[in-house]
Amino acid sequence: MSLGETSDEELVLKAGRGDRAAFGVLVRRHHGRMLRLAWRFVGDSSRAEDIVQETFTRAWVKAPEWRSIAQGGAGQFTTWLTKIALNLAIDARRRVVPLRLEAADDIASSDPTADVRLEQSERQAAVARAIAGLPERQRAAIILTYHEGLSNAEAAQALETTVGALELLLVRARRNLRDSLQHFLRDET
Repeated sequence: MSLGETSDEELVLKAGRGDRAAFGVLVRRHHGRMLRLAWRFVGDSSRAEDIVQETFTRAWVKAPEWRSIAQGGAGQFTTWLTKIALNLAIDARRRVVPLRLEAADDIASSDPTADVRLEQSERQAAVARAIAGLPERQRAAIILTYHEGLSNAEAAQALETTVGALELLLVRARRNLRDSLQHFLRDET
């Protein structure tokens, strides 16, 4: 069996014994997902890359302890890795980072659909601001379930809570988002 066909859990066990090729497979499999998670949480590609780098560094360091970590309730490798990335993203979000020049918007295009693109951009920015304004655990619940596609059970495990508590976080988050975006909802009806 090639490394590409090996389960994540078996690969992390091999990585724990120093198998760099096995860990490389894990990185290739999960890098994109971890990058999307980090980016959605911090909203900056450079910071997201740093978070992902640190996520995989910590996973490599902790790989020899994987068996005991898994028995302690970490479950699947992907859940464990998501939990590491999420905690790092939360920490990074708490740190204030000055805006860089790249964060400035482009000058609006003069083509006929510029007004439509501007409206969509404003809506997306408003949604991003509304999500960013949620309390951390609500924001994490929304990102993990809606953006990352985790099941409620997986998201609850990553947030170290119960499925019922996660569902309550989602209800509150959706209510807060609806309140924050009320003006957009009225404009569309």
